[in-house]
Amino acid sequence: MDKKNILLLFIFLIPFGLLAQERRLNRGGNNIQGQDQTARDSKNESAVEKAPIDLYKIISVENDTTTVDTTLHIYKDYRFNYLRKDNFGLLPFSNVGRSYNRLTYNFIEEREVLPQFGARARHYNFMEVEDIFYYNVPTPFTELFFKTVFEQGQAADALFTVNTSPNLNISIGYKGLRSLGRYRHMLTSTGNFRTTLSYSSPNGRYKMQTHFVSQDLLNEENGGLTATSLDQYIAENPEFEDRSRLDVNFEDAQSTLFGKRFFLDHSYALYKRADSLVQRDFRIGHRLNHTYKKYQFQQSSASELFGPSFEEVGLKDVTRLTTTSNEVYVGFTAGNLARIIARGKHTHYNYGYNTVLDLEGGYIVNRLQGDILSAGGDYLGTLGDFQFKASGMINLTGDFKGYDLGARLSYALSSDFVVAATANINDHAPNYNFLLYQSDYTNYNWQTSFSNESRQSLGFDLWAPQWLNANVEFSTINDMAYFAVGEAGFVRPFQHNDQVSYVKVKGSREFSLGKFALNNTLLYQTVLDGGQVLNVPDLVTRNTFYYKDYWFQRALYLQTGFTLNYFTNYEMNGYDPVLAEFYVQNSQQVEGFPTVDFFFNGKIRQARIFFKLENLNYLIEANNNFSAPLYPSRDFGIRFGLVWNFFM
Repeated sequence: MDKKNILLLFIFLIPFGLLAQERRLNRGGNNIQGQDQTARDSKNESAVEKAPIDLYKIISVENDTTTVDTTLHIYKDYRFNYLRKDNFGLLPFSNVGRSYNRLTYNFIEEREVLPQFGARARHYNFMEVEDIFYYNVPTPFTELFFKTVFEQGQAADALFTVNTSPNLNISIGYKGLRSLGRYRHMLTSTGNFRTTLSYSSPNGRYKMQTHFVSQDLLNEENGGLTATSLDQYIAENPEFEDRSRLDVNFEDAQSTLFGKRFFLDHSYALYKRADSLVQRDFRIGHRLNHTYKKYQFQQSSASELFGPSFEEVGLKDVTRLTTTSNEVYVGFTAGNLARIIARGKHTHYNYGYNTVLDLEGGYIVNRLQGDILSAGGDYLGTLGDFQFKASGMINLTGDFKGYDLGARLSYALSSDFVVAATANINDHAPNYNFLLYQSDYTNYNWQTSFSNESRQSLGFDLWAPQWLNANVEFSTINDMAYFAVGEAGFVRPFQHNDQVSYVKVKGSREFSLGKFALNNTLLYQTVLDGGQVLNVPDLVTRNTFYYKDYWFQRALYLQTGFTLNYFTNYEMNGYDPVLAEFYVQNSQQVEGFPTVDFFFNGKIRQARIFFKLENLNYLIEANNNFSAPLYPSRDFGIRFGLVWNFFM
């Protein structure tokens, strides 16, 4: 969808949202009655303007509900970034909107039973089904996000939602970014358009949530620094403080990830009853997910960096995936005692290319397509202070075998002290680009018959903000698929035949003394087996010391201080722009490095203002660190922006 059309659509819908909330005057009375009605309307309008904040609800695809939060706290600072998520454990590249090198993993949360689309390095800002939220608001609600970038551009995110009636809500949003960057040929330009509609019948029997998303995420690619520029960068040569003077490997390539999705989840309660003891609900439902993804790599002329090619000019690799899944489910709810759902699912997938390749090593097909039938279910029950959750899914027929089983038991000693244990076993095929890939570069063509990856994970969580928030994860992976440099010197897919064992311990705690606070997050991790295919730093830490107070007769609430991020030395994954994937390398150990940010954040009414000096320590000592081999890390920068909520 064209960006101008999206803007016009957004502007066009706002008046209708306002009209939907406008109160109708009593037209049948005389002037005195009209004056009385006007007074009452004025009073009612004042009441609407002051609707309690907890009436502005945000609802996930799994019906977990939160409310709009206009407060300012340190975690808002951690989430004030391009992803709008806490990016602890992610190492950003030099320009906004590019990928992140992973400093840690969450295997226990990866629960897919089918292979995923490739180009995973480009998916950090790709909005999946679980990233789309629905709303229920008493008055029209708007949220605006803005943040400066690096040279010529900005990052912005706008959301508008309105209830045209108590039972019907619509929302529309657009997230856009354009940033030139300080290095040559590092432009990023991205757009995420989404619109949602949710409806519940007056008697609550029929419920519906649906959304449409259209996304395009473009990055210019330069292959990193040349050998000469790399030496100049490491030596901190002052002549190259202007980063545009550093030569890069090429300046004629770009990669783009496109995506469109239509999603619908609706259900009807055949039986619904509420009494003084328990609410019972017997519901049938249907969930449709139609998703189209395309990854495209273009280059004007072939680069020796990737080896020989079929074409010398006008290289263009296009990979497509279309999936359509229909799920039917039956659910029974008996208050907090039990919530049981049985699911049956059909998925049609079509992945691949438009040509069949005849190489010396044999034919490479152009398509992986077929149908998968799956079955599974969920259970949620609460007994006293205990809560038990379990879910599972297994592929019954089709070319891709797989299953996922998970369970979680939690115990609440009090409202602010909860302990939990989680177990998960998962078996699924590697992502599509491990199984089949075609490119104009000769060495980037393969068709494999990899086995399924098998994972077993065990986790423990403690949530006690006054004492300690902590989690422990132990995971083992069999037949792990990964990218690495092959014997010919180019990136290829591989599969590790032995077991990988991974342990992670993470803890966080904030200490407060008067108007000062120290917020700490510390992560220790190690790879017990398989360290040659899974590289992580032993230690990752984030520490924030800040001051908080009200100023100007409590008109302004502020937080200001310093944040230190640090990780230890490790063999950092490399980045391949043709695949848009990170690959394992064991030949170069990258030194860990600290970064220090100074921030000054303030809240005035519903507006939160953020000002930050990023990587302040590079003013003292020049930056010669890396986000990936050949790719420099982010330099010092002055960034500011805001998040502003409007309640009409």
